Amino acid sequence: MENYLDLRQILGIIRKHIIFIIISFILCLIIAVGLEKFVITPQFTSTAQILVNQKKDTSVPGAAFQDQQADVQMISTYKDIITNQLVLKTASERLANPVKVIRSARKARYHVSANGHRHLIKASRPAVVKSTGTPYDVSVKQLQGAISVTNQQNSQVFALNVESDDPQKSAAIANTVAQVFKQKIRRIMSINNVTIVSEATPVKQKSFPKTSIVLLAGAVIGLLVGLGYAFIRELTDTTIKDDEFLTNELKLTNLGHIAEIRKIHGSHLANKRHEKHLKPNHRRV
Repeated sequence: MENYLDLRQILGIIRKHIIFIIISFILCLIIAVGLEKFVITPQFTSTAQILVNQKKDTSVPGAAFQDQQADVQMISTYKDIITNQLVLKTASERLANPVKVIRSARKARYHVSANGHRHLIKASRPAVVKSTGTPYDVSVKQLQGAISVTNQQNSQVFALNVESDDPQKSAAIANTVAQVFKQKIRRIMSINNVTIVSEATPVKQKSFPKTSIVLLAGAVIGLLVGLGYAFIRELTDTTIKDDEFLTNELKLTNLGHIAEIRKIHGSHLANKRHEKHLKPNHRRV
C-alpha cells in the first residue's frame, strides 16, 4: 500500500485542522514576544574605529603601495594584541577606576652642595585626578567575550566592537580598550602613528535579539507545530473515511451502500403503532 498524500488530501487536512493551526501560530507568536521582552537579556553594541600607520619609506618606487598592503595584513596582528591580556588587564583596571589626570605628579628636586648637603629646590607635588565616568567591574575573560575586531577588505581602518547589556558600558569598554591599545602598541611594535578615527558612542538600539527575527522564528515554529500535529493526527488515524480507500488502496469491490435509518421519536404515527402493539388482542366467542 502506497503511503502518500496528494494535493487535495493535504488541503483537506489543513482545512480540517485550521483552527488548531491558527491557535498554534498565535500562541507561539505570543511566547516569542514574551521571551524577547522578559527572558532574553538585550545586548547593545558600540564601535570605535582605529587607524594604524607604520613609518613609510618613500625613497623606494612603489614602496607606498607595499607599505599600505603591509598595514592591511598587520590588522590580524592588531586583533591578537587587542584581545591579549596585556591590553585587557590594564583596560579592566581602568574601567574599575575611571579617572583622568588633571595634573601630573612631580618629584621633589634637590641641589647638592660641595660639602654634600642637599638643598630643596622644588617640593614634590601629588597628582590630581578626577572621576571620568561610571566604574564597571569587568574581568579580562568577560572583556575577551565582549570584544570583536572587524575590518573592510583592503582597508587600514579596523573596528573595535563591544557588546554588553548596557549601551553606556559598551561605549566605555570600547573607548578604554582603544586608548590602552594606542599606548601599548608603541612599546610592543614601536608604532607611534595610531589614530582613533572615531570614539564609541552609546547606541540605545539593541543589537540582539532582533525583533523581526524573533517574530519570524515564532511564526515558523507555530506553523510547524500546527501542521505537524495535523498531519501526524491524520496519518496515524487508521479508520476508513471513504469508499476510495477500499477500492483504490485495498482493491475491494464496492457492492453498494447501506443507509443509516434513524428511529423517529415523537411522531403521531410512531406513537399509534406503539400503542397498538401494546394493546391486548380480544376476540368474541
